Amino acid sequence: MMNRGGNKGGGRSVVQQPIGQKRLTNVAVVRLKKRGNRFEIACYKNKVLSWRSGVEKDLDEVLQSKTVYSNVSKGVLAKTKDLVAAFGSDDQTKICLEILDKGELQIAGKERESQLSSQFRDIATIVMQKTYNPETRRPYTISLIERLMHEIHFNVDPHSGSKKQALEVIHELQKQFPIKRSPMRLRLTVPEQEVSALLEKLTTWNASIVSKDPTGNQLSIICELDPGLYRDCEGLLMALHGRYEVLALSVHAEGDTVIDQHEEYEDEPPRSLIESADSESSKKKGTSDSDLAKKDSSDSAIQLSEKMQAQSISTGNVKATGEGKQSKCSTCNASFGDSKLFRDHFKSEWHKQNLRRKSRQLPPLTEDECAADIDMDDSKADLKDYSF
Repeated sequence: MMNRGGNKGGGRSVVQQPIGQKRLTNVAVVRLKKRGNRFEIACYKNKVLSWRSGVEKDLDEVLQSKTVYSNVSKGVLAKTKDLVAAFGSDDQTKICLEILDKGELQIAGKERESQLSSQFRDIATIVMQKTYNPETRRPYTISLIERLMHEIHFNVDPHSGSKKQALEVIHELQKQFPIKRSPMRLRLTVPEQEVSALLEKLTTWNASIVSKDPTGNQLSIICELDPGLYRDCEGLLMALHGRYEVLALSVHAEGDTVIDQHEEYEDEPPRSLIESADSESSKKKGTSDSDLAKKDSSDSAIQLSEKMQAQSISTGNVKATGEGKQSKCSTCNASFGDSKLFRDHFKSEWHKQNLRRKSRQLPPLTEDECAADIDMDDSKADLKDYSF
């Protein structure tokens, strides 16, 4: 007796696999469109960028198979006639190399979101390191910088470098908020006969001279200069037959620092913000409804600036509210009035997290930021227990 599948004795029918399909999983796809056709190759994850940067040299470590597909996810192979029409050859290895070099790497949604989030954090870190509060000469916290970047509706460009985008962010932030670029510290050495020309130029650039040290027939000057004038300074030193040395890329105020509490300064906003608020209000009197809408947006910017100033890092001459001598943790930039709290702090996850960040030359987190960071790490660990 024969069944529908054609097998005797009532056995199961044979499932026929498609002939022109080869399925691959857990791959990174590189796609190239040419002559109206789409060609794809299957690569190992994290190997495409290594190949393009020159780190990886072995093609077998990059490609899962030296085969050209029209659709990797469905396992459909590219037709030979399409390969010849687009590339002038049916050599699979040669075509794979061209697709690998010129094609577009396909990234999953979650992976792309993770990369953009990481690059956003890198840009905020660079902005924090290169800027300061003009009133206190202290850097702003990274969480505050990220909030301001969201306020100006900054979007990360994955095809552009983090440093270049950070400089663009600084330029935009300076239009709306009290923030300045941190100066560079340089040592400039010129012959005695060229000292007057150098000092005149430094005065024109509004450079701050830290010290002067005459050595023989030369004068060594340590100064702080706006980074935007670095190339001009380099050209000047070459013209004066002098030399220069970069001592610090970013200079902030020295001394102990403490974190201001928002409640302590709510009644005393910075003078610069008061003046800007007064000038804005005087200009907006008697305006129409559209002008009032603009005023509301400017007021919101002023309010955000006030919060930014209230949360900024101030000099250590502010008196602590607690009794007795304050014990300070330099790693976390935090002060403790109680010796027991101070000892317990060194056993906390907050201190341990900042120690790890300090070893990687990253800025310290506040206690709330640390708690949020730990919660995020726990969530990521929980996700690893599931397979989708």
